[in-house]
Amino acid sequence: MQTMQTKELIIEAGRTEQQYWKDLWRYRELFYFLAWRDILVRYKQTAIGIAWALIRPFLTMVVFTIVFGELAKLPSGSAPYPILVFAGMLPWQFFANALSECSNSLISNANLISKVYFPRLIVPASAVIVSFVDFMISGMILLGLMAWYDFVPSWRILTLPLFIGIAFAASMGAGLWLAALNVKYRDFRYIVPFIVQFGLYISPVGFSSTIVPEKWRLLYSVNPMVGVIDGFRWAILGGESTLYLPGFTLSVTLMALFLLSGVWYFRKVERTFADVI
Repeated sequence: MQTMQTKELIIEAGRTEQQYWKDLWRYRELFYFLAWRDILVRYKQTAIGIAWALIRPFLTMVVFTIVFGELAKLPSGSAPYPILVFAGMLPWQFFANALSECSNSLISNANLISKVYFPRLIVPASAVIVSFVDFMISGMILLGLMAWYDFVPSWRILTLPLFIGIAFAASMGAGLWLAALNVKYRDFRYIVPFIVQFGLYISPVGFSSTIVPEKWRLLYSVNPMVGVIDGFRWAILGGESTLYLPGFTLSVTLMALFLLSGVWYFRKVERTFADVI
């Protein structure tokens, strides 16, 4: 009498860190698919489609220019006020959109997560890429404003990719925290819009951070987006625009810690997503 032995194949989510990062590369096609799918459906069944990526930041820029530039008469240095506002609007909108998309990314892909194994880090990362596409499209408005005001940037514009990378890291770090927390605590679907709205008011989007009193500048830079926005303006505006190095260093350091802790926490709770979601 022969006994039949059955073998079970258990797929584990990256038993070692090295295996996990290799899996990220192995599943790169899934990353492309998720990002491309979200890009295609983002403005599906809207009358003007992807033009919303231009209209929203443009109208916000107009409002901020009127309120802070015309009514409050805040200084803008040698640059036209609309360009100063939009140079801050670009990284902020990228960050805000990434938070919103990442926080719901795992919930939106619950069916996929509960059925097959793949590195879950792919899901929020693809959401950040979708927000980055909006960021690139919105950049056309900045080019249009420069042409309208005959504004020519200085050599500092060559450093802009560095600050874009910093903005990407800030978006990824915050997005990983919110994506992981939202799986277990669905309250974050209500908290994230408040964070985005409140963050807009405490970040130097509609004004230059130079108006903050010197004694408060370092404390103000505890908000990581202060350093990111100041970096963008330093690169784009040139001229009299200066970078407050102590505050910038603090913002970037906090952003790096946020990114590393976000990856650590996401990896820590990743195995529970399929059960909780």
